[in-house]
Amino acid sequence: MADELKKKGNAAVQSKNYKEAIGHYTEAIKIDPKNHVLFSNRSAAYSSDEQYSEALQDAEKVIEIRPDWGKGYSRKGSALAFLKRYEEAKMAYEEGLKYDSQNEQLKKGVEQCEKELTGSQPLPNPFSNLQAIRNKLQNDPRTKDFFNDPTYEDMLKELNNNPQSLATRIGDPRIQSTLSVLLGFDLTMANGDAPMDVDPMPKPAEAKPATPPPEESKPANVDEALKEKDLGNAAYKKKDFQTALEHYDKAFTLDPLNITFLTNKAAVYFEMNEFEKCREACHKAIEIGRENHIDYKLVAKAFTRIGNSYVKEKDYTSAVQFYNKALTEHRTKDVLAKLQQCEKAIAEQERLAYINPELSLEEKQKGNEFYKEGKFPEALKRYSEAIKRDPENATLYSNRAACYMKLLEFQLALKDCDECIKKDPSFIKGHIRKGGALEAMKEFSRALDAYQKAMDIDPNNAEASDGCRRCLHSDYQNRNDPKEVQKRVQNDPEVGRIMSDPAMKMILEQIQRDPKALQEHLKNPQVAKNIQKLLDVGILSIR
Repeated sequence: MADELKKKGNAAVQSKNYKEAIGHYTEAIKIDPKNHVLFSNRSAAYSSDEQYSEALQDAEKVIEIRPDWGKGYSRKGSALAFLKRYEEAKMAYEEGLKYDSQNEQLKKGVEQCEKELTGSQPLPNPFSNLQAIRNKLQNDPRTKDFFNDPTYEDMLKELNNNPQSLATRIGDPRIQSTLSVLLGFDLTMANGDAPMDVDPMPKPAEAKPATPPPEESKPANVDEALKEKDLGNAAYKKKDFQTALEHYDKAFTLDPLNITFLTNKAAVYFEMNEFEKCREACHKAIEIGRENHIDYKLVAKAFTRIGNSYVKEKDYTSAVQFYNKALTEHRTKDVLAKLQQCEKAIAEQERLAYINPELSLEEKQKGNEFYKEGKFPEALKRYSEAIKRDPENATLYSNRAACYMKLLEFQLALKDCDECIKKDPSFIKGHIRKGGALEAMKEFSRALDAYQKAMDIDPNNAEASDGCRRCLHSDYQNRNDPKEVQKRVQNDPEVGRIMSDPAMKMILEQIQRDPKALQEHLKNPQVAKNIQKLLDVGILSIR
């Protein structure tokens, strides 16, 4: 439910319906108040809606819930910067870098704050990253043909080195188209509706043919890259891993911003049990994804794959770390389930590491001493520690059950007796102590069964024999004491259910008229169970 509301909030943000997004995030937080991602998203929505104080409050809540998450500090710094509290904003960004030293957003936040504090805030240069803009321009139909003229490449380099020269070139139609691609809005529109007439640039009279750019500056050939990926996938399915790796490498060379090729490569290494190489590919994918703001779901997939590799190596602590990072990027039930399985595995590892039969014996002996001295709470503590050190030792459960009996905790005593019998069905003391617990609870019929099982193990056991006699005597008295019968009926809802069942009423009336019919009805397991219950509480008696 919270995930659905989060998705609605994200969609509203995309549509710039910030108030609607805030509403969805707020409802999601009511359902999942410990989800730091929801507070982070609402903080961003508040900022977009110019509610900066509220954005700051949510950012601080994110840090409270998840103090090691860099994005929480980024949200806080952003809110403080909007409030023109630049010194505090800078401190927030710097604090975040302590936890995520490679976070570009935090680094840029520090730079922006420093510029504000020193009074210098130069306009950003759209031509600063020459390699990135070259790839972008070569893949856009509005600008790709400009590269046929070598003077266009020279012009980009000049603007990269000297952004002030833009003022002298703004009248060039190529620059207008270039800025339209880089800035995301059309600068070539005249009067807001009709495109300006642009004459194609004539070739220089003696211009030499354009030399092809070096290999690293070629645009990513997306179609060819995807073909290589498909070939890699086909080889992967055939378990031809070496061929699959070759195709994924070719695909990545053709399109170095598509991190899917790297995560696919990691999947191959995973199948080859080369987990270190698997993680290297995933880390590279994460680095590229962060630098280029690639879909967070793909980044989450890389983190998940790292976690999976650690699970294979039974390094559950490292796996938990990377599953948490994956959930920070994109929360899914599948990864959450893997995280929970790892946490259980860690707990089991810790439990098994704690087992030490020698130390358990020492704790048991201390428990025995306390028990003899009548210090039952202290004895109970020692027996519990002994069980943690040697959980398969049936005797320890029997000893702790004896402590519970002395402390009048009969239900807990019964539970330990059952565990003792489960560990060692032939351990006679487990059955005797179970009989004693049930006898103390006045469940004489069940107590009698426990004593009889002890007699099956050792027919000459005096303690079990005495228990049987006591139960038979007490059971007879209880069955013939109307007050006791009435008390048991009132305290047992199952009896009320049986007596109100129309079918059971008919059976009981028939048995009363014809006692021989009882044998026939006892063939039905459910009816036999109901009749046994009525016999136990004393409503029925057979003579």
